[in-house]
Amino acid sequence: MKKLNYLLVFLLGLAFSCQPETKSTRETSYLEEITVRELLKGYEEGTFTSEQVVSDYLYRIESIDRSGPTINSIIFINEKALEEAKALDAERKEGKIRGPLHGVPVILKDNIDTDDMPTTAGATVLRNSIPSSNSFITQKLKEAGAIIIAKANLSEWANFRGDMSSSGWSGVGGQTKNPYVLDRNPCGSSAGSGASIAANLAAFAIGTETNGSIVCPSNNNGLVGLKPTVGLLSRTGIIPISFTQDTPGPMTRSVEDVAISLGTMVGVDTADDKTLASDGKYLTDYTPFLKSDGLKGKRIGLLKNSMGFHAKVDTLMKRAIEDLKNQGAEVIEIDFSLERSANGASFQVLLYEFKDGLEKYFASLGDKALVKTMQDLIEFNKKDSIELRYFDQRLLEMAAEKGDLQSKEYLEALTTMQKATRENGIDKLLKENKLDALMAPTGAPAWKTDLINGDHYIGGSSSLAAISGYPAITLPMGFVDELPVGVSFFSTAWTEGLLIEIAYAYEQSTKHRKAPKFIPSN
Repeated sequence: MKKLNYLLVFLLGLAFSCQPETKSTRETSYLEEITVRELLKGYEEGTFTSEQVVSDYLYRIESIDRSGPTINSIIFINEKALEEAKALDAERKEGKIRGPLHGVPVILKDNIDTDDMPTTAGATVLRNSIPSSNSFITQKLKEAGAIIIAKANLSEWANFRGDMSSSGWSGVGGQTKNPYVLDRNPCGSSAGSGASIAANLAAFAIGTETNGSIVCPSNNNGLVGLKPTVGLLSRTGIIPISFTQDTPGPMTRSVEDVAISLGTMVGVDTADDKTLASDGKYLTDYTPFLKSDGLKGKRIGLLKNSMGFHAKVDTLMKRAIEDLKNQGAEVIEIDFSLERSANGASFQVLLYEFKDGLEKYFASLGDKALVKTMQDLIEFNKKDSIELRYFDQRLLEMAAEKGDLQSKEYLEALTTMQKATRENGIDKLLKENKLDALMAPTGAPAWKTDLINGDHYIGGSSSLAAISGYPAITLPMGFVDELPVGVSFFSTAWTEGLLIEIAYAYEQSTKHRKAPKFIPSN
C-alpha cells in the first residue's frame, strides 16, 4: 500500500508537470516593449531563439488576447509559425540570414492575403477563403525573414460597409477591445493590428489605411503608425477599398521599428500601377534617418484649425510644440481649412473604386469565391445571421449602384479631391510657408465602444494626407488619464525619410510610449 502511494504521488506530479503553463508560471515579460533591434541582438547573442520568441508570443496571444483581459485582436493563428521559426533558427546557425527581419514575428491585418491562413476582411462570406498566393508585401516580409504569426481583426471591409458602425467589429472576429481601457474603442479599421502590438503580442503589425485606418488605431493604442505615400508599398493581394487612397503601412511601438520594417516592403510591383511612380524614390533602408537631432532647423506648420475639439488634447499639443522648439524646430501657426468639396469628392471616388476593386478581388479567387459581385455580397449578408445583427450595409448598397471608372462623376470627383489636397493643399502650404512638414493632433482619447450607436469621433486630422495620397506619421504625445493620444506629421509625396527623422527626434526627447494596463473600465 505504501509503495502504491509513492507511485500515485509520482504519477500525479508527472501529470501536473505536463499541464500547460498558466499565465502566472510562464515568464514572457522580456517581450514587453522589445524592439526589432533588441530581438535581433538576442538571436545573435544566443539569449533566445526565434522558436522561443514565437512560442512565447503565441502564449501571450492565448493568455492576453483570448483569455485574461481578452482584447480579441487576433482572428487567425499561423499553425506553421513554430515550424518556420525552427527553420530560421537553423539557417542562422549555418550563417544564412535572409534579411533585416530574420526570425522576427509579425502580425498582418486580415485583409492582406496569406496562402496559409484565410483572408477575410472580417466578412463571413470570406470566412474560409484561403488565397492561392501571398500578397506582394507578405512575400517581401517573408523574404526579409519575418514570420507571420497571426492575422489581426479589423473593422469589417476596412470600415467601409454601413452607418453607425463600431470600429474593430467584424462578423468573423467580433469586437476588438482597447488594451489601455477595455471598454474603450481601439479605432479602425486596423483595430486588431493596433491593439495587438500595444499589448505586445508581436514585434510589429501591418495595417492598411484609406482614411485614418492606420493613424487612428495608432493614436488610440499608443503606437507609431506610418501611412506611406500611395504607391510606396504595393496593394496587390490586399482586399481593396480605393485604388487612389489605399496603402499598407507599419504599426509599431517605436519609430526605429517603422524605419527598419518599411524598407523591407518597398519595390515596384508591375501588378500595381501606383508603385511605378516609386521607382527611384523608395529606399531599402530608412534607418539613416534615425537622428536624435533631426528636428534642428526644421520648419513645421501647425494646422490651427485641426485643434479645438478637446481641451486636454490642446494642452498636450502645446507641450508638444514646446518640445519641438526645444529640439531646434521652428513651429509656424497656419490657418487652413480643407475645401468642403474634397471630402465629398473623395467619398464618391471610394464608392466607385470599392465596387470596381472588390469585384476584381472576388474574380481573383476564382471558383473559391462565394460571391462575384457587390450585389451578390449584399444578398448574402441579408441571409446571414451575423452580418446585419448590429449594423446596416448602406455603403455596400451605394457602391453597388455606381458605374465604371470611366463615369464622368467619378473622373470629376477624382480631379476635385486631388487638386484640393495637393495643389491647393499640402504642396501649397509647404511652398508658401517654406515648410518641411505639417503637424496636427492625430485624434482624441478613445471613446467607449458602443454597438448600438456606433463610433463617437470627436476630431482627427487624417483626411488631408489620406485624400492627397501623401505620407503621414503619428506617434504618442502623452496621455489623457489612462488613454494615449498622438501627434501627426505629414508632408508631400515620398518624404517618408523626412517624417521618420522628425518623429524619431521628437520620440527620443519625450519618450511618451507606455505599455497598457488592461484597465476594465474608466
